[in-house]
Amino acid sequence: MNAVEDAMQQIKRGVDEILLESELQEKLKRKKPLNIKAGFDPTAADLHLGHTVLINKMRQFQELGHHVMFLIGDFTGLIGDPSGKSATRPPLSPQEIEQNAKTYTEQVFKILDPDLTEICFNSTWHGERDSADMIRLASKHTVARMLERDDFSKRFKNNQPISIHEFLYPLVQGYDSVVMKADVELGGTDQKFNLLMGRELQKSEGMEPQVILTMPILEGLDGVQKMSKSLNNYIGIEDSPDDMFGKLMSISDELMWRYFELLSFRPMTEIETFKSEVQVGKNPRDVKFLLAEEIITRFHNTAAAEKAKQDFIARFARGVIPDEMPEFNLSFEGDFIGIAAMLKQVGLTSSTSESFRMIKQGAVKIDGERVEDRNLQLKKGQQLVTQVGKRKFARVVLN
Repeated sequence: MNAVEDAMQQIKRGVDEILLESELQEKLKRKKPLNIKAGFDPTAADLHLGHTVLINKMRQFQELGHHVMFLIGDFTGLIGDPSGKSATRPPLSPQEIEQNAKTYTEQVFKILDPDLTEICFNSTWHGERDSADMIRLASKHTVARMLERDDFSKRFKNNQPISIHEFLYPLVQGYDSVVMKADVELGGTDQKFNLLMGRELQKSEGMEPQVILTMPILEGLDGVQKMSKSLNNYIGIEDSPDDMFGKLMSISDELMWRYFELLSFRPMTEIETFKSEVQVGKNPRDVKFLLAEEIITRFHNTAAAEKAKQDFIARFARGVIPDEMPEFNLSFEGDFIGIAAMLKQVGLTSSTSESFRMIKQGAVKIDGERVEDRNLQLKKGQQLVTQVGKRKFARVVLN
């Protein structure tokens, strides 16, 4: 296997799509550092593991000797990315963007090499453009082409409002690629339209078009919806070691392999060995331990990972909670469900009154912690190990 083939094999790990793969191979053959671009609008105060799927791939490009440009969309954040949205997204205030951008620059270097990373802010060039420049940019694309985009098309057909400024977002993001002379742009699968816009605008400027590399959206702890702070199904990279460990151990055995592929830096051959061992009887919990230790070591340190593991074993694994238990996907209206209703609906109690009685007796635990509040409200998106008495257990996913 030659150097280009080896690089392609590494780059393709976990990738959903490369447009165009042949173009990327040609770029790699030139044996010079490529400009690798990925943009993040600072829409929340902290990064979570879902964000790191892209950042991990950027790190991989760094290890292959390429120039990584981490773009903070402090200008595009003022517009609001419409990707995947069924309604107009409220733009952030400049103050919110400034604060969030600060935390991004602090947290991203837990993965990327600061000496090999260029941090860019797209307000640097967009802030200097006047209204005439924006009109010229808007002339590069048609309304018909914009309405080919899936989320815009659905909203148009359903008579849901689409603000004019939302059409500007993909154009502005695409223009970033022109200014940054991007050779490769990374993004989630929901960003494909925006990423392709960068190719089109580069072509219109007489530039060689960037290669598009889309990464899958990481599911959250529930294994269903994408990881999101608003859905409370996320693992923040600033979470404590104990919280990280507990959350990672709560994911399903099936979802564990997807986390390994997208979040772990272990070779795929090693991960395939883990799968084979589980298939012949190895406890998947022991493999999940390895994933949790690796992630916590990355964002904290080895000692913190080992302590979190031992704390978890002390709380959950010493004969307290069984390895196997029933699993329930519980759907309900609204964002919250009461603890008593949840226990009844999954069959851990026969009635709401029995739920209250068991809580009063101290016989109800959530993730190993005794429940004392009979009016406790549980939020949609959580995955809970629930115990009633000494022998009744269930893993409950709230949808």
